[in-house]
Amino acid sequence: MKVLICDDEPLARERTRVMLERIDGVTPLDAEAGDGARALELIEQFSPDAVLLDIRMPGMDGLECANRIAQMDTPPAVIFCTAYNDHALEAFKAQAIDYLLKPIRQNNLEDALLRTQKLTQSQLTALHAKQAEDDSSSHISARTHKGIELIPVDDITMFQADQKYVTVCYNKGEVLIDEPLKSLQERLGESFVRIHRNALVSHRAIQAMQKNDQGSYELRLKNLDEPVTVSRRHVSAVKRLLSQR
Repeated sequence: MKVLICDDEPLARERTRVMLERIDGVTPLDAEAGDGARALELIEQFSPDAVLLDIRMPGMDGLECANRIAQMDTPPAVIFCTAYNDHALEAFKAQAIDYLLKPIRQNNLEDALLRTQKLTQSQLTALHAKQAEDDSSSHISARTHKGIELIPVDDITMFQADQKYVTVCYNKGEVLIDEPLKSLQERLGESFVRIHRNALVSHRAIQAMQKNDQGSYELRLKNLDEPVTVSRRHVSAVKRLLSQR
C-alpha cells in the first residue's frame, strides 16, 4: 500500500514516516505535502492508495482537500491525523476512513490502515476495470502478502475454481482471486480454453493431450507436474484447438 503524508509540520511528517516504515506491506511515498493543494498534485502524479491528512494547514486545509479527493473517479482512502477533535463529523462527511488524534499511536495507525486496505481492494478493482477498457487481457490483479500484484496473463498456466475463489497457477506459484471463471473466460477467451466446469487453461501452456489408464483425457501443462483432467464435454473443443496448432 502506497501512502501519502500531508502535514504542514515537517517534524510531524517525519514521525509519521517512521511509523509507516514499521508496518509490513506499507510504503510511504518519498514525496510529501505540506498543504491540501500540494497533496492533490501528488495524488494525481503518484496515485497513492491512502492519504494521511492533517486538517489545519495554510492555504487549502485538509477538509477541503478531502472533499476534492472524494470527487475523484478512483480516490485514495483518506485518514485524518490531527490535533483537533472538533472536526470529526465534517471529516466523515468527506468520506474519511478514520480520524486519528495526535499524538498518533502506532497501533491506531496500523488499525486504520488495515481497514483502509479493504477499501483499497475495491478501489483498485474499479481502477483495473477502467484500465480494462483499453487492455482487457494483459494482467490479472491479485491480493497477496506483498499487497496487490499484477500477474501477466502470458505467465498464467491455469485458472481453477474452488467454491467462491479461483486459484491462479502461474510460473511463480499460485495466488487466489475472487473473479469468477465465467468472467475470466469472457475477458480472456481468445487465449484460454475451458477444459472442465471448474478450469480454464492457457493455450500456450498445453504441451500434450493423452488418455490415462481409465480412458479419460488429460493435459500435460507447462509449470505443472501433474496432468489435469479434461471433462468429456470439453474434449472436442480441446482437440479442435490442438489440431489448429
